Amino acid sequence: MTEINLLQPMHASTRRDYVQRVVEHDKAESATVARQWGRDYWDGDRRYGYGGYRYDGRWRPLAQTLIDRYGIKPGMSVLDVGCGKGYLLYEFTQLVPDLRIAGIDISEYGIANAKEEVRPHLKVGSAVELPYPDHSFDLVVSLGVLHNLPLEDVFRAVPEIERVGRGTSKYLMVESFRNEREKANLLYWQLTCLSFHGPQTWAWIYDKCGYRGDHGFIFFE
Repeated sequence: MTEINLLQPMHASTRRDYVQRVVEHDKAESATVARQWGRDYWDGDRRYGYGGYRYDGRWRPLAQTLIDRYGIKPGMSVLDVGCGKGYLLYEFTQLVPDLRIAGIDISEYGIANAKEEVRPHLKVGSAVELPYPDHSFDLVVSLGVLHNLPLEDVFRAVPEIERVGRGTSKYLMVESFRNEREKANLLYWQLTCLSFHGPQTWAWIYDKCGYRGDHGFIFFE
């Protein structure tokens, strides 16, 4: 199990005023709205989530990195657990022909408003009960999802991800912290997190779940 922080550079490229989200808005109300995973979370005011999540090509470099790292070739299969609007999966299809893709997300709005080219391959569902047979996918990714689950569901979701993947070609990313400042920034900024852990605790969780893939973090520096 290798830690590799593939998303930190993209995450760090966006400036965030961590304190503003606490002092200028009703943080509890914003979090309540965000956890409905509806229009407000994806395309509403920034206080509720993304503030407008539209396709802009930002996921293509990551898709290429994952393709190179895990040897994804035509005819293989990729699952995105927590796929949102399917932008990462779309980039996979543009970079690798004849790729079999699948995505699942808890957000009905996200799936209904997914990129048209990949929407038929996406479904509404939960990470704790993936509707796929064992060893179905050559690569399974889940980015920014597990920290939104209560701990008991993390212990259900990770074995599900392990179950549907083949071998060790899996990549999980969660929000985390390495020091008190990053923990404070994460607490200020987050709207949907239910599991707050440092990297060592996440590694312990993955080990207890029998997870054999790679994992990474984003930090709120």
